[in-house]
Amino acid sequence: MHPTKEIWGTKSKRLFKKRIILAVTGSIAAVETIKLARELIRHGACVYSVMSLSATRIIHPDSLWFATGEKPIIELTGDTEHVTFCGRVEKPADLLLICPCTANTISKIAHGVDDTPVTTFATTAIGSSVPILIVPAMHISMYDHKIVQKNIEVCKKIGIKFIDPLIEKNIAKMADIDEIISYIFREIGKKDLLKKKILIIGGPSVEKIDDVRIITNLSSGKTAISLAKDAFFRGADVELWYGPGRESAPNYIKKTDFESINDVEKLLEKRNLKEFDIIILCAALSDYIPKKHKDKIQSGKEKFVLEMFSAPKIISKLRKKAPESKLIGFKVESNKANLKEKAMNLLKKNNLDFVVANLIYGFNKNQNEIWIFNKKGKIFLKKGKKEELADYIFDIIK
Repeated sequence: MHPTKEIWGTKSKRLFKKRIILAVTGSIAAVETIKLARELIRHGACVYSVMSLSATRIIHPDSLWFATGEKPIIELTGDTEHVTFCGRVEKPADLLLICPCTANTISKIAHGVDDTPVTTFATTAIGSSVPILIVPAMHISMYDHKIVQKNIEVCKKIGIKFIDPLIEKNIAKMADIDEIISYIFREIGKKDLLKKKILIIGGPSVEKIDDVRIITNLSSGKTAISLAKDAFFRGADVELWYGPGRESAPNYIKKTDFESINDVEKLLEKRNLKEFDIIILCAALSDYIPKKHKDKIQSGKEKFVLEMFSAPKIISKLRKKAPESKLIGFKVESNKANLKEKAMNLLKKNNLDFVVANLIYGFNKNQNEIWIFNKKGKIFLKKGKKEELADYIFDIIK
C-alpha cells in the first residue's frame, strides 16, 4: 500500500475524491509542493502532478511521485494527458492548481503561449472551463513589473483565480499552505453560501477597571474563527468583528478588531447591517461593565469593592438594525438544567432565528457540545471539534 493511503482523508473530507492537478513551475518555492500535495490528500483529494522542465531542476519528479502516489507528467505523450485531465471529457479534473507559478508562466498563459506541459494543461483547461487557481512566487521586482501585472489582469478577466503572494522584503513568496488549501475549499467546495454576506461577531470583550487593569473572560475566540473560515470555504463574503481572543484570524478573512462593548456599539452605528444575509453573535460580551477609576487603583488596600453596571444587550440592537437578516445568538450555561428554557427565552425575546447553546466546559478546548434551537423549539445536537461544529451550524441555519 502506498503511504498516501495512510494519510488520505485524515484531516477532513472537504476535498473528498476531488481530482486536483498540481502544476509545478521553475520557482525555488517548488520545494514546498511536497508538503502541499500531502496536505491536499489529508483532506481527501486525489492529486496528480505535472511539471515544467524548469521545475524538474528544482525538485526531482520522484519526490512528487512519492508525495502524491502518482507518477508526475513531465512531458506530453500519445496518451494526450492534458486532454484526459483538462479537456472536454466526461470527467475532467476539478481544479488545475498552478503552484508555484513564475512570471514567465503567467505571461505565457495570458498570451496563449503553449510550450511546456504546464502551459499546455492551462490552455486546455481554459478552453474546457476547468477551474484554474494560480499561486505566484517570484522576486518582487518581477512581480511588480507592469507587464506582468497586466498579464495577471488578463488572466483574471478570463476567469482564472489568483492567491496573492506574501510580500517579504524583496520576495513575493508563495502563499502559506493553509491559505492555499482554504482557497481550494472555496473554489471547488460546497459553495452553498455563494454571494451570501455574513457578519460574525466573536471573541471576548474587555472592560477597563482603571488605566492598568481590565475585566474579561476565558473565551478563546476559536468558535468565531471556525465559523468565519467555514463560511469563507462555502463561498460567502465574510466579515468578522473580533475581540481580543487567543485564536488568530487568517489573512483572507476581513477583520475589524474591538475591545469593549462600547466599541461594538460604535461599529453598529457605522455599518449598514441590513446588507448582511446572516449575522452570528457568538462573542462572549460582558454582562456587566465596571465603573472605571482614574489612573491606577493603588495597591496595598485590605479590601476593594468593584462597582459594576448592567451592560447594554448587543443582540437586541442587532435585530433592530437588521430586521430582515437571519440572526443567530449563542447561550452558554454551566449545566444542562433549564438550558432549553433559557435558550428559547433568548430567542423569543430578541426575535432570533436560531440559538446555539453550549456549556462552559467548552471554553479553551478544541472539542465542544452544542444544542441548536429554532423558532419551533426543535433541537439539533452535535458533539465534535469546533471546526466540525461550525460546519454543522451552517448546515442547519443556511
